[in-house]
Amino acid sequence: MRILITNDDSISSNQLLPLIRFCKTLGEVTVAVPKYEQSAKSHSIELHKPFSVEEQTLDGDVKAYVIGSSPADCVRLMVLGFGEKYDLVISGINLGFNMGTDMLYSGTVAAVREAGILGIPAIALSTNPENNEAVNELKQVFDYIKENKLLEIHTLYNINIPPEPKGIKITRQGGPYYSDNFVPEGKELYRASGICVYKKTDDLTIDSNAVMENYISILPITINMTAKDVFEKLQ
Repeated sequence: MRILITNDDSISSNQLLPLIRFCKTLGEVTVAVPKYEQSAKSHSIELHKPFSVEEQTLDGDVKAYVIGSSPADCVRLMVLGFGEKYDLVISGINLGFNMGTDMLYSGTVAAVREAGILGIPAIALSTNPENNEAVNELKQVFDYIKENKLLEIHTLYNINIPPEPKGIKITRQGGPYYSDNFVPEGKELYRASGICVYKKTDDLTIDSNAVMENYISILPITINMTAKDVFEKLQ
């Protein structure tokens, strides 16, 4: 299996090397990650100016490309620019949950959507910002994926891993998890200041509820933005 690893936390992410080492147990690994952090850059791509590409070697023998653009462009460059073929794209491990409507802002999840556009199965991985042990849960996650043939049923998943999980839940998208206040910082300057707006319910099929109750959330996602029920009604 040929695996492409990307992220939105950049080459500097402390989660990158542990993820590489885990993925080497699954197959042949290549890395393409942003040079600088791209959190909340969503599905942006660069069309108006060139960007840098630097080659490195990580963990002794893994070819890595450090790219001066977004996570989506990391995937696009490897496939459309270099003509590489992959069996799986893994994006993460993001330090910060990507749940509910917040997925729309996520560069981590956008890389998975880009892989889907290019016809490649892909998985986004995210965890709590303070959780440096999420990699230890990946064996059970990928065993679950294999045993339940998830990648045969569907090809794109968003996975959130809480600390010390007590199980795995298949989930659906919930509402907002974070929002922002905008704080003035001097003349004509404002800064977004994140606030949690999560509202708990007892429905563990919702991604944020499952994660807040310490379950790993595995959510199938799609790149098709058609409102199917409305389309059928308008027909």
